[in-house]
Amino acid sequence: MTLYYSLTFALLVFEMVLFVSLIVPLPHAVKRKMFNFISESVLIAKLQYGLKITFIFITILFMDSVNRVYRVQLEMAAFGKESNAGAAAMGSDRMEVQARKFYSQRNMYLTGFTLFLSLILNRMYVMILDTLRLEEKVLQFEGSSDAGGSEGEKLHPRYRADEIGKLKKELQQEKKDKENLQKQAKGLQREYDDLAAKYNNTNPGDGTKKGN
Repeated sequence: MTLYYSLTFALLVFEMVLFVSLIVPLPHAVKRKMFNFISESVLIAKLQYGLKITFIFITILFMDSVNRVYRVQLEMAAFGKESNAGAAAMGSDRMEVQARKFYSQRNMYLTGFTLFLSLILNRMYVMILDTLRLEEKVLQFEGSSDAGGSEGEKLHPRYRADEIGKLKKELQQEKKDKENLQKQAKGLQREYDDLAAKYNNTNPGDGTKKGN
């Protein structure tokens, strides 16, 4: 395997490791910090730019390997037509063509899978970012402490989502306070009724004296 195909194989392994790391379930806060670092890091931006150039060369290698596979297929078809005459003399040549066919197909699969996995990773990265934005939006509407502070302004310029979440929390607290006050009022009413009944039982003649 030549140097550039070895580098392509190393890139394929790197993409596989990156794919596994993306599908590992992580807490929302950890995932948000990780993707914020990826999107804001200058080093990652330079690395992405270098990978784009690398994938251009890999695309050229893929097209070249496809062309080589096609030419080897034509040679194999030609050997099939000439197999009746001089089979012993053509045996070594046929083995050489089969070896070139194997290497050409290997290179085509290697570069093809590398390009295909890069498209999957790109799409998965965009989908995870969209999912994080939606989760952030939900957390801010709910007033959760895990939500970021500045993201609410980006999602809602007129009505900040975190303020709406705080208002919802205050409204729920007011409902609880109202229910507690109603329970206290009912308890005081029961105690007043009990005290009034006890007083009437201990002083049954107060009502008749006042009437006289």
